Amino acid sequence: MNLTESPSTVGMDTPRFANTNAVQEQHTPVSNVVPANEYYSSSNYVSRHRTLGNSKKPTSTQNPNDPMAHSEAATKYRRPRRGSHDDKATKPRRFLIDVEETQKLILEQEDTDGDFQITVNDVGPKVITLGTADSAGFNKYDIRGTYMLSNLLQELSLAQDYGRKYVVLDEARLNENPVDRLSRMIRHHFWDGLTRRIDAEGLELIANDPKNRSKNTAPRIYIPFGEDEVLEYYKNVSVQKPHLKLDVEQLPEVITPKYVQSINEKPGILALAMTKFMNDEGEETLKGVPFVVPGGRFNEMYGWDSYFESLGLLVDGRLELAKGMVDNFVYEIKHYGKILNANRSYYLTRTQPPFLTDMILKVYDRLPYSLEIENKQWLAVALTAAIKEYLTVWMSQHRYDPESGLSRFYSEGIGMPPETEATHFDHVIKPYADRKGLSLEEYSRLYNEGLIDEPELDTYFKHDRAVRESGHDTTYRLDNCAADIATVDLNSLLYKYEVDIAETIQSIFGDSFETPYFASYDTSLSTDHPDTIVHTSAEWFERARIRQERINKLCWNEKRGMYFDYDTRLKTQGTYESVTTFYTMWSGLADREKAEKMMASALPLFEVTGGLVSGTESSRGLITLSRPNRQWDFPFGWAPHQIMSWIAFEKYGFMEEAKRTCYRWLYT
Repeated sequence: MNLTESPSTVGMDTPRFANTNAVQEQHTPVSNVVPANEYYSSSNYVSRHRTLGNSKKPTSTQNPNDPMAHSEAATKYRRPRRGSHDDKATKPRRFLIDVEETQKLILEQEDTDGDFQITVNDVGPKVITLGTADSAGFNKYDIRGTYMLSNLLQELSLAQDYGRKYVVLDEARLNENPVDRLSRMIRHHFWDGLTRRIDAEGLELIANDPKNRSKNTAPRIYIPFGEDEVLEYYKNVSVQKPHLKLDVEQLPEVITPKYVQSINEKPGILALAMTKFMNDEGEETLKGVPFVVPGGRFNEMYGWDSYFESLGLLVDGRLELAKGMVDNFVYEIKHYGKILNANRSYYLTRTQPPFLTDMILKVYDRLPYSLEIENKQWLAVALTAAIKEYLTVWMSQHRYDPESGLSRFYSEGIGMPPETEATHFDHVIKPYADRKGLSLEEYSRLYNEGLIDEPELDTYFKHDRAVRESGHDTTYRLDNCAADIATVDLNSLLYKYEVDIAETIQSIFGDSFETPYFASYDTSLSTDHPDTIVHTSAEWFERARIRQERINKLCWNEKRGMYFDYDTRLKTQGTYESVTTFYTMWSGLADREKAEKMMASALPLFEVTGGLVSGTESSRGLITLSRPNRQWDFPFGWAPHQIMSWIAFEKYGFMEEAKRTCYRWLYT
């Protein structure tokens, strides 16, 4: 989202929202908070039919709760007479609406860019006239402005989903406070619409992969090595649901980059956690642990998106769903070795920014006290997975730089990332293809098969995969150097891991926590090690102290009053001004003095009309046809940066700045 432009339409409407809502709440305190499944259910209409002036019962073949089932009401509604324009009302308005006709009118008149939404980009007249329910449609009232029209279109779509042909709609649902409305829609509609599950039922949707560009488009699921019961389950699903044409494959015990590349032409979904339950026939079977996807077009569980989704789930009381997402991450670490970019086969070598410990603890803090023993057992399993991830992923030889003592993003893949659009890398490949007199397609095929050796391309794609792993794809901050950069954001997150693990071991597990032995950068070649190891809080607090010391030494810039990334290859501090400097406050790494300097020096660099931009314009550099804008650079802002900064400011007592930047973001 471009944060430097003033959203003028919203700005003009904001006072009206506040005023009309204050009036509406006096008369209709519940109409604008009722979920659509209740609001548009048949029972919702019983009392409203009296406004249509018909006391006769409908015929047996008609729906008694359909306003148009009443003959007098139908006659009044369809009567072709000139209406009276209702500019004033003494009580909250309700509108009598033909769902399909009104929806068609809005789209034809107002949706000028044809995207089935009403936004500030549409240039229609921004007004629709509706008939009031109390007058059976005779008195008219104008619905004006982008916000109310977009809400009207959304309400009509919901009514259509619930099978309504005609509705009586409260005006309060159209001019509802925008933050309240969005929160309500998320709570009652969006979570359910974004929830997926990998099992016999969920595969109908999950198996579809819009990123699959291979010739083999048959749905496919990969099962981890050793999960024999799960493998048998999905084989049975393929037999019981032949229309799916489901291909069930089992992964090898050791998953290498070469193996992952070998199945790029056979991409598939990766199995996630399952639980046992009794079906309707009284038989024990399996069902998938549900998860939330970041958008309607996605069917797989993503990495750091899931952390921010879990924050919202917990706010809305969806504890079990948030807990299930932790369980799925634990499953990924156990069977795939890491929290995946997403659970697709082509992501097997790539992780994403680490947020697991904070996610675990936020869920654990909300578990019912009556199940203290079960909760502690759950926490032990999850904490073990987090320790494994920390040691085997973030402290591995490729990702950890022992000289600086900091970690980097690094994906072990081979060749070009297969999930990209077919022409995505054409501009990169073309000079090399021209040099050999080959077509782009032929050169790409030979390079991916390892028949062309090109070290420069190898380096390019090493950094490209690292950028994708960082979650900040793409940005000039990490352009062609990502695998060498110890970013402030990653190392702040790992500092948080270290502190979280230390405090959990100390306060919940009696300062002694046993796990299997996990190899890291300095022990991966050793064969002489114990089967288990006992962790203490002192060990993890020391890890945190060392990382904090290294970040402050290599990344803090006293003159500029903020943190910068560190280049482990060039051994120099970066110069790109990034809003990720505030990660150090989110994690608690920055001391009070540095936090105050960042608020004085860094915040003014990033705070704009719509919130916090990802980076500064000067750091991004000049934009030309050959050097296009990148989505994680100026002037764009992203929700993760906003949320983490609000929490960071609040943690250090900068409440005014937290509220102000939060308001700016919501203002858009």
